[in-house]
Amino acid sequence: MQTLGKFHKTRLGHLVFGLVELGIASVAANRAFGDGNLWLWALALICLVGFLQNFIRMITGSKQ
Repeated sequence: MQTLGKFHKTRLGHLVFGLVELGIASVAANRAFGDGNLWLWALALICLVGFLQNFIRMITGSKQ
């Protein structure tokens, strides 16, 4: 887990984690759009926020 934490603090780590979160958000939003499930909308929103955080950290070079 420490290795994963160190990797996540790198620019490449932010990119990888951000893309994974974007993928989860798009799948959840797609399913929520069809089903109207509130829990899937919440998951999509949470993953979208995580993607945006990772994307901003990748661009700015922030390590937190």
